[in-house]
Amino acid sequence: MQTQDRVIASKIPTAITASQNYLLSIQYPEGYWWAELESNVTITAEVVLLHKIWGTDNTRPLHKAEKYLRSQQRVHGGWELFYNDGGDLSTSVEAYMALKLLGVPESDPAMLKARDFIVKRGGISKTRIFTKFHLALIGCYSWRGIPSLPPWVMLLPENFWFNIYELSSWARSSTVPLLIVFDKKPVYVTNPAICLKELYAEGVENVKYELPRNHDWTDIFVGLDEAFKFAENFNLIPFREAGIQAAERWILERQEVSGDWGGIIPAMLNSMLALRSLGYDVNDPIISRGLQAIDNFAIETTDTYCVQPCISPVWDTAWVMRSLIESGVAPDHPAIVRGGEWLLQKQIFDYGDWAVKNKLGQPGAWAFEFENRFYPDVDDTAVVVMALALAKLPNEKLKQAAMTRAINWVATMQCQGGGWAAFDMDNDQDWLNLLPYSDLKAMIDPNTADVTSRVLEMLGCCDTSINEDDFHRALDYLLREQEPPGCWFGRWGVNYIYGTSGALSALALIAPQQRQSIKRGANWLVSCQNPDGGWGETCQSYKDPSLKGKGNSTASQTAWALIGLLAAAEVVGDFAQDAIQRGVNYLVTTQHTDGTWNEDEFTGTGFPCHFYLKYHFYQQYFPLLALGRYQKQFA
Repeated sequence: MQTQDRVIASKIPTAITASQNYLLSIQYPEGYWWAELESNVTITAEVVLLHKIWGTDNTRPLHKAEKYLRSQQRVHGGWELFYNDGGDLSTSVEAYMALKLLGVPESDPAMLKARDFIVKRGGISKTRIFTKFHLALIGCYSWRGIPSLPPWVMLLPENFWFNIYELSSWARSSTVPLLIVFDKKPVYVTNPAICLKELYAEGVENVKYELPRNHDWTDIFVGLDEAFKFAENFNLIPFREAGIQAAERWILERQEVSGDWGGIIPAMLNSMLALRSLGYDVNDPIISRGLQAIDNFAIETTDTYCVQPCISPVWDTAWVMRSLIESGVAPDHPAIVRGGEWLLQKQIFDYGDWAVKNKLGQPGAWAFEFENRFYPDVDDTAVVVMALALAKLPNEKLKQAAMTRAINWVATMQCQGGGWAAFDMDNDQDWLNLLPYSDLKAMIDPNTADVTSRVLEMLGCCDTSINEDDFHRALDYLLREQEPPGCWFGRWGVNYIYGTSGALSALALIAPQQRQSIKRGANWLVSCQNPDGGWGETCQSYKDPSLKGKGNSTASQTAWALIGLLAAAEVVGDFAQDAIQRGVNYLVTTQHTDGTWNEDEFTGTGFPCHFYLKYHFYQQYFPLLALGRYQKQFA
């Protein structure tokens, strides 16, 4: 071992201990771990709008939201979709709207800079559909430019070729309420009342409130929308009231006791807007619970107020437990026991929307959030199972039974393509992403390499199996998904570094005989290591394939690369040791004295190209997991 390598090795135990101590010190008394889930400012802007519409703005510290929005504006005048992206038009328009709703005048220097940024990029007319929708609610855009959503789609049976269950869980829980809102087309007067005519680059008098055309066969959907609008104008929509009533029942049935809908802010906001358009009173218990649920997603400091798009306590707890145990914390450590028992309490035994297509599965999965009975997911469930497998709990029989139930549920969620999706099975009608309404391109939830890798890794970690034919279908799917350079796409993390790390972690455990595929993946990771020894990948890689594996080094992405390389080294042998050593050195030298790492970049993915996330714990537990595995493997 060279002198430098020995120096690195000598620092690893100290780095691991510092990271462990930090994570152990911030466990909640109930047993879980939970950190902020950050997104762009549109979530907070839309919450401001909602409170203005309901007249509940004076009961929340929204003046602090103004300070938050100001703090997020960049020197170019706009607001970002993800860190250092140069600014995003729709995000900036919504931030500007919120500031104006909060009483900031057009003449404010920040507003003047924002206006210049927005107009230079085409103004309101060039924004996404959902930005225009929020503006239409307050009369700042015409409903004529918003796609129609006929309420009768609620009445289509489950066995029909299309129905609401062909939408992804997040699109479904957000769209069903909009069937009501888009039908009612409400326009609310806020206090203060605002207009945004200054944000129309072509002049408000020249705006054409029409859906954009692609000048190809997909323009048929624009034609259909025009037909729907004609029918609406003459009240010719069949089963209109029945559809609205069905949507209302669906919303009410899916509200959690905690007030949440779907565990995500868009579904919560849209449900509240739907009930507002139906005339619900602000003091109705359903509304009160819904507002409280939104409050529970808020983060208030001395000066600022912002809202998270979702919360991740189950996900964070499972990963913290894995990183602690794999880095040397005893499996029966009191903190591990508390975390494990809390996870057991969060197992879901209700039949959710997943059961519409999955007639064989019995409940027993986990969701992402504190409460989300209708939408457990495969990824969380697999990670929780792996965390529980490592932990030693007082009631091991109960733990094993919970794990078995979860594994059985996951097995029944396999898609026809051979892999697994996040929330549903066979949710893959890609034409839905071509609708004018679907400009976020997130209407479906098909099987993906990263979720499939997680399931296969779970099977390997737990030394369990599923039906042999199903296993081989899954393995074949994962191998087919490997791209020519050797990498795998990352749907839920940025991006190819995430996907490749997961695939290598799975293959090393369940198919070590696939040495060629494993080595190709590892070689790709080595090829994109940065000169500083770390790894990084920009969110732009979702749009530009030439940016695969390229970006500023981050702690989380460096850890993912190391986890993948360490898994490959277990199979291939003496492999990529220099790259691994340099990566470990990057983590050790960038760690702070309190045991933490810092990164500004967004490395989590909501909707590729359109919505990104920064998990504030990713830079903590993934580096600890990587260092723990390195120490075990090379100590």
